[in-house]
This record gives sequence, structure tokens and C-alpha cells, in this order.
Amino acid sequence: MTLPLNTMQHKRLSTAPMIDWSTRDYCYFARLFNPYTYLYTEMISTSAILQGDTDYQLRFYPNEHPLVLQLGGSNPEELARCAKIGQEYGYDEINLNVGCPSDRVQHYKIGACLMAEPKLVADIVSAMRDAVDIPVTVKHRIGIDNFDSYEFMADFVDHVVKAGCQHVIVHARTAWLQGLSPKQNREIPPLRYEDVYRLKQDFPDVFVEINGGITTIDAIKTHLTKVDGVMIGREAYHNPYILAEAMQLWGKPVPSRADIFYQLLDFLAASDARGTPLTVIMRHYLGLFQGLTGSRKWRQALSGQKSLSVAQVREAGEAVLALNAG
Repeated sequence: MTLPLNTMQHKRLSTAPMIDWSTRDYCYFARLFNPYTYLYTEMISTSAILQGDTDYQLRFYPNEHPLVLQLGGSNPEELARCAKIGQEYGYDEINLNVGCPSDRVQHYKIGACLMAEPKLVADIVSAMRDAVDIPVTVKHRIGIDNFDSYEFMADFVDHVVKAGCQHVIVHARTAWLQGLSPKQNREIPPLRYEDVYRLKQDFPDVFVEINGGITTIDAIKTHLTKVDGVMIGREAYHNPYILAEAMQLWGKPVPSRADIFYQLLDFLAASDARGTPLTVIMRHYLGLFQGLTGSRKWRQALSGQKSLSVAQVREAGEAVLALNAG
């Protein structure tokens, strides 16, 4: 399916917030593939910001823009304070997590369980919007447990829109709050893309972004004919070159893996000079050569090492590039 070259002027491609994966070191790497995608932090709880090391939680590399801070919490006042802090740190948008189904976050009334309380979420959105001048968005599921009708989701969205939210990101699966793990909640409930398409039809003035099971450029193109934006998660982590391939959506040339690799080496050298152990951050970059001859050797050479040098990374990467030359 072909889209006009100027389509992305009014559309959007994003990477999903992924706990333990969407770190600042991953976001730096993801930005090397595509300057246009919106990057999301992992979910950061209000307690981590207000009671922990705020700078450690919120600092990021300058190249990460446009960058969205995703917050987890349920107290309107605390979320408003954290949104304001996020704006002061320079984030481009603030997003509220109403999609995570894990037992751990449910205990603190965070994530998908909030879909059962649309009035509270509306109060949160209102408080956050009053606190900041940047956009406040909501990421949610199509439903929770047996509350999985389209009408349930539409009522939830109606509440947040009336509170001032003009952008929702919809994971097109129901979240089961009991009985399924977070991983199972990303795989077992069926995808219902049509519900998200219908939401856009019923809320034409709201920017509707779709998430869930999207792994190819063709799928991205198809969704962009129905909704305003596409968010990709695990695929952007395990096969980040999809972000480079997506440059065609903007009518731009696709960067080579070699170009990205040598930029990554510069970043690793700077990280090493700052005293960051490469063994800690290298896990985020193992998907660089996904799909190429030698990619498995690249992963094996750089995984589980007690120590790692930039020279070792260079050697492993150049071996893959040599195997795929021409």
C-alpha cells in the first residue's frame, strides 16, 4: 500500500514504553535509525520521581527528542507534580500509563486497572494539563477482563477527551488483570484492530494511535490509512532496523547498518570513557544485525561477558558487515 510522501506530516510513528527496555541507552540507539519517530521512556512511577533519585530517573541524551515521558500513578496531585518536573527536564510530552496489566503495578493502582475508573483518569488528565504546557496523552487497552466491549472503551475515551486529552494510544488487546502474566497479555488476548479504527471514526478530532502486534512496514502503512499513528514495541527492540526502513514513510533514504554501527561505536567509546560498563548497556544493541548472516555470532560474542571493550564490539560488528558486503 502506497502513502503520499507528505502523509507523515499529519501522522506519527512511535516506539512503545517498555519496562527495563526503553532506557535512555536504548532510546539513544533507537534515535540513530530514524530522527522522526517519537520515543517513549519506560514507565516511571510517581514515587520513583518524588521519593527517589529524580535526576537518575529523568535525565536523557540530547539526541532523543522527540521524547515522551510515561508516568505511572493514580494520585492526580502527584502526577501533576511529576508532569511539571518532566516538562522542566525538557520532555516533549507526558503520557499516562493505563495499559500495564502486571500484578505489581495493580497493587499500587497503576496501569490497566485504571480503565475501571474513568472519572479518576479524567481527574488525573485535568490535573496534569493544568500543570504543564506540553501535550498530555493516555495509553490504554481496548478493555479489561470482562469489560471488553467497544462501548466500554469508548466511554473511557469520552471521559479523558472531555478532561482535555486529545491523543490516545490504544493497545488493541484486552488486558486480563488476573490469570495472565504481562507477557501473556501481549500475546493471548486477540488483537481487535477494528475497534481502534472505529474509535477514530467516532472521535474524529482525537489523535488516535494504534499499538499491538505490529511488526512490518506494510502493516504500519495499512494502519496509517485508518488511524493517525502507529506504535511499535518489541519489534523495535529486537529488530530496530525497522525504524530505519520506516524512513521511506517520510520519503527519506534508509540509513545503512554500517552507518548506524559506526555511530554506535562512537557512543560506546564515550560511555566507556564515562565509566559505564559496556556489559550493562550492550544488551540493548544486540538486535542491530537482526536478519543478517552472522547476527547470531554478533549476539553470542557480546552477551554474558564479564567485561567488554569497544574494540571487541568493533571486531564483532565488522565481521557481520564483511559477511554481508555486496
